[in-house]
Amino acid sequence: MNFGRNAALWIMMIVMGLIVVNFLTNQAGQSQDNSQPYSVFVEDVQSGQVSEVTIEGNDITYVTGNGSFETYKPDDSALIPLLRENNVKITAKPVVRSVSFFDILLQLLPVLIILGGIIFISRMMQGGGRNGLGFGKSKAKMLTQNNNRVTFDDVAGVEEAKQDVEELVEYLRDPGKFNRLGGKIPRGVLLVGPPGTGKTLLARAIAGEAEVPFFSIAGSDFVEMFVGVGASRVRDMFEQAKKHAPAIIFIDEIDAVGRQRSQGISGGHEEREQTLNQLLVEMDGFESNEGIIIVAATNRVDILDKALLRPGRFDRQVMVGLPDVLGREKILDVHAKQVPLAPDVNMAHLARGTTGMSGADLANLINEAALRAARNNKRMVTQDDLEWAKEKVLFGAERRSLKQKEEEIEMTAYHEGGHAIVSLFVPVKDPLHKLTIIPRSRSLGYALFLPEDDTRTMNYEQLRANMAMAFGGRLAEELIYGKEHISTGASMDIRQASDMARRMVEEWGYSDKVGRVFVGKTEEQSMLGGQSRDISPATAALIDDEVRRLIDEAEQTAREILTQHLDALHRLAKTLIEYENLTGDEVRAIVRGEEFEREDYGSARPAGHRSALPSAGSRRPVAPSNPEQGHA
Repeated sequence: MNFGRNAALWIMMIVMGLIVVNFLTNQAGQSQDNSQPYSVFVEDVQSGQVSEVTIEGNDITYVTGNGSFETYKPDDSALIPLLRENNVKITAKPVVRSVSFFDILLQLLPVLIILGGIIFISRMMQGGGRNGLGFGKSKAKMLTQNNNRVTFDDVAGVEEAKQDVEELVEYLRDPGKFNRLGGKIPRGVLLVGPPGTGKTLLARAIAGEAEVPFFSIAGSDFVEMFVGVGASRVRDMFEQAKKHAPAIIFIDEIDAVGRQRSQGISGGHEEREQTLNQLLVEMDGFESNEGIIIVAATNRVDILDKALLRPGRFDRQVMVGLPDVLGREKILDVHAKQVPLAPDVNMAHLARGTTGMSGADLANLINEAALRAARNNKRMVTQDDLEWAKEKVLFGAERRSLKQKEEEIEMTAYHEGGHAIVSLFVPVKDPLHKLTIIPRSRSLGYALFLPEDDTRTMNYEQLRANMAMAFGGRLAEELIYGKEHISTGASMDIRQASDMARRMVEEWGYSDKVGRVFVGKTEEQSMLGGQSRDISPATAALIDDEVRRLIDEAEQTAREILTQHLDALHRLAKTLIEYENLTGDEVRAIVRGEEFEREDYGSARPAGHRSALPSAGSRRPVAPSNPEQGHA
């Protein structure tokens, strides 16, 4: 509890209480005096009842046979002659103003209020420092092994990164082991990777394994509006760490203070640059045997100042990337330790369907599944809960309350069915896992493809197949409803296919006419929103022609497949409208023409069930099989 703040609060309360008491006392005194109107006083003088008068300024106290009274004297020049005429004893006194404690307090009150405001504002700007001179105090929080200790067992999915930092743990445990052989442990370690991959958790695990204090601070905590405060906080942080050495200093989001310094005279942020300069000085100012290691984290290593990354400072970079399928399975196991799981849970199968998810995403997935199981009064989390949570994390929550017209539901079923059918007849990289028309977030339905592995590359055939599958939804709408009734639901499909085709030509060398020449955007141009490399108008036109050729070929492939399997498209759309969700195996069975009915469907319809609508052919004319006639 802040003593200074509480003391100021009590003083203000006492002052206000005294003012109120003084006011009430004066009011009571005024209500109890024996004041009389001036006219009554004059009448008493004229009648001879007044024997003595005391005049003090404009206040008059007079004595009669009935007692002593008071009145207020106006500017009346006839009063003294009147008193003398009636033989009244006159006593005159000078006006004496007494200064009470309350009068002094009222005079000082504005000054006290101004001083209090200054103190309050200063404390707000320094984030609640411990005292009025606490601007330069470090905001780093120190964690010890007794405060939620984290070890490498709590970190999964980043095995290579853990191997890179294991020698840091050994050094913190026994620095002499390295010093005897003249080895110098890195002074700074930079953890680089996308958000949510566990960089902070890995830094805490290093401290937990080594059983040393862990000072944690964000890069933005150094920079304030006052120049020099950040540099002072850097000095104070290192002083605290030296007192507890061996120790780890962890700076999260170091790019907030470590951005590249301005090259010109103007345009820089003076406070941030001074803070960075002080950080560089401190990293050079202590010897390796002091046992202090700085660990920093960022996802924007490209914008860091080069002086931070030179040898002797952050001379080791550890990549903490997105986990592979085995890493995701281990991460799911770690986060599911405190969650009761049903016997049907298959984490390996779940990990396959979470490609691209970070550790934070997977933790959120487990939490969402546990919350759903609790809402449904289950004792354990089932595979169905985990699959539901996966789709919620990927696509957003279900919008079953969304009111849709039957025509819109049917068109969505044909659109998603078009994607699914094309994917079955082209060599797409990932097989179809699920098809649904339940709205989620901004989508009215989607086809989910489950990767079989974590390969990071695709070949020419797979790229063309994915482009054809992207056009399957729009072409299904065109074949069923006609070109004039196509919806806007394919905008994202067209964008993805166009981007893929352009990268095939500009970056991946899949055009013989353009050749194996890089004409796309560099990484810096992409970040700054710049144009592609300087190319001639003829080359730009050639690139556009090649992109259009790839798109036209993909579109023609999808059209031929859907025209050939139009009956299967009708069956799939009708079944999808009835059941809302279909698995990949169910879709393949329907396309093959097999009879389909779920055993557990029966008379009890699933939640959110929509009655089957009439086939499209009975409500609108179906486009003829000849695609050329369909364009007429």
